[in-house]
Amino acid sequence: MAQISVKEITRLRKTTGAGMMDCKNALEESGGDFNKAIEIIRKKGQAVANKRADREASQGVVLAKVTDNGTLGVMIVLNCETDFVAKNQNFIGLAEKIVDVALKEKPTDLDALTELSLEGKTVSEKILEQVGIIGEKIELAYYDKLEAEMVIPYIHPGNMLATLVAMNKKCDPRVGKDIAMQVAAMNPVAVDKDDVPAEVLEKEREIGREQALREGKPENIVDRIAEGKLQKFFKESTLLNQDFTRDNKKTIRQYIQESDKSLEVKAFRRYSLNL
Repeated sequence: MAQISVKEITRLRKTTGAGMMDCKNALEESGGDFNKAIEIIRKKGQAVANKRADREASQGVVLAKVTDNGTLGVMIVLNCETDFVAKNQNFIGLAEKIVDVALKEKPTDLDALTELSLEGKTVSEKILEQVGIIGEKIELAYYDKLEAEMVIPYIHPGNMLATLVAMNKKCDPRVGKDIAMQVAAMNPVAVDKDDVPAEVLEKEREIGREQALREGKPENIVDRIAEGKLQKFFKESTLLNQDFTRDNKKTIRQYIQESDKSLEVKAFRRYSLNL
C-alpha cells in the first residue's frame, strides 16, 4: 500500500471539500493517484445520490442577491433533507457560490444554471460532490432572476424565505426594503388587480358563489356577492392594495406614492421553505 502523507490528504481535502478520513481512504484506494482519488470521491457522491434519490429534500436555504449596480437580482433554492445540514456552513457556502455564478452568468433557466462552471466543475458536479461529503440528498430546486432599473433583495433570518422586488427606477433603499419585506410577510399573488391570472380570478369567483349559496343567499344576488368577495381578495392578496404592515392606515400603493409619485413596482419573486 502506498504511503499517504498528510500533505496529500490536505491537498485532496482542499480540492474536494471531503473529510480527512474520506480523503485518506480515497488516496489509499487509488494507490496515491490524486486524480483517481478525486474520481473516487465523486463516485461516492453519485452512489449516495442514487441511494437517497427517493428521499424528501424539504429543508435547505433560499438566497437572493443583486449586482453591485442593483439592476439584476437572482434567487436560488438549494434543498437538503435535514435542518442540521441546512445550517451547515459548507452547505450555505455552496449555495452562496451558486448565487454568485448565477449573478455573473445570468443563465436562462435552472437547467442552464446547473451546467455553469464552478471551481473547475459544473454546478451539478459540485452539488454531487457535497452529496458524497454530507451524505444527504441535495438538489438545486429553484432559480429565477429579475432585471429592472432597481432590484431589491430580502432574505428573512434563517434563510428559509427570500424575495426580490423590481422597481421602474432607483428609489430610497429603505422604501425598497419595506416593499421586499411586505412581499415576504404578506405573500401577495400579484402586483395589482390587473396582474392576477384569469384562472385565479375565476376560482375566487367560484369560491364566493359557493359560500353565498351555502349561506342561503338568493341566487339572483350570488354573483354580486361573489364580486364583493373578489374585491376583498384584491385587498388582501395584491401587493399595491394590501395594507402596509408597518402602518395599516395606508396601502402599499399610498406608501410608495408618498415616497415618489412616479415610482412603480414592476414585478416580484418570493420563495419560502416554510410549510
